[in-house]
Formats: sequence, structure tokens, C-alpha cells
Amino acid sequence: MDALTALDAGADAIGFNFWPGSKRFVKDPAFFADLPDDFWRVGLFVNQEPEKVREVMQAYRLDIAQLHKMNSVEGLRIWKAIAVDGPLSQQTLDASESEAVVLDTPAGSLEGGTGLAFDWNLVTGLKGKIVLAGGLDETNVAEAIRKVKPWGVDACSRIEVEPGKKDRTKMRAFIEAARKEFEAVC
Repeated sequence: MDALTALDAGADAIGFNFWPGSKRFVKDPAFFADLPDDFWRVGLFVNQEPEKVREVMQAYRLDIAQLHKMNSVEGLRIWKAIAVDGPLSQQTLDASESEAVVLDTPAGSLEGGTGLAFDWNLVTGLKGKIVLAGGLDETNVAEAIRKVKPWGVDACSRIEVEPGKKDRTKMRAFIEAARKEFEAVC
């Protein structure tokens, strides 16, 4: 199971996609029962009703809701996704009303998972809990961390064999490279 491999490699959080329009949509979350409790479970939601988000969060014991094209959902820990299509201001981040922001490459109707990186120069110098996403893998994550100095990083399509199925060797290499670089810059 990909989630167990990620945890074994040292991941602190794992994202689970609850957007039906995604090739990575979690159709059968029964496997959640087999997962340990010592990591953050992040549910990804796109333009869904707050009550539906709350329902899924509670049913699957998710810790954080990563919201795309949505406002905050009261009573939940929120990471707000922002597509970076130009220079981003500190004011925009501060106004997100979320625990953290996930900065990702614009993906149009795909809402992420393109495997393309955005220009990290657009977000250098920003402060706060930033999770850098978009086109990251084991070959570029160290450079991304050095340049942006994010709080966390997120990888998906560039470490997959096919949508929804990770290449476990690439996943381990990504986590190892990210942890090594975070240790070096801290």
C-alpha cells in the first residue's frame, strides 16, 4: 500500500483525494482502517459543500482539509490551495484564513496533479506555513526547499507510475531528499 510505504519512508502527512473529478479520487477508503494514527491525514476537496467536507472528515478521521476553490469550513483545520500564476503577495497569504497554504501550479480543470512546476521566484521571501507543491520529485525538491524555504513539500504525479499509483522507489527517494534538505536548512 502506497500510504504505508510513505509512512515507512518518513512522511509526516499523506493526502487523500476526495474530489470525484480526479483520477486519484479515493473510491474505496476501507484501507484507512489499516493505517496507523501517527501522521496527518489530509483530505483534498474541490468546490464542495461545507457539510459534505465535514461529513467526509469525520467519517475517515481526517485531520486537515485541503481546500481548492473553496472558502474556509468552520471548525476544521484548513490548508488553502492557491494556484500560482503570477507574483504572490504576503497579504494574499495572510488573508487565506487557513493554518497553511499549499502553493501549486495552475492546472485548469485538473485542479493539480500536472507534474509541472511553477516559477519558484514568484514566491521566494514569503513567510508563514507554506506547503510547496507542483512538479516536485526527488530531482528538484532540495533546490525548491533552498529557494522557497517552505514549511512543507508535496509530491504527487511526478512520483507516480500511473495516476493514483506511486512509484515506491521514487516516493522513498523524494521523501529522503526532502528530509535531508529540511535538516540542512533548519
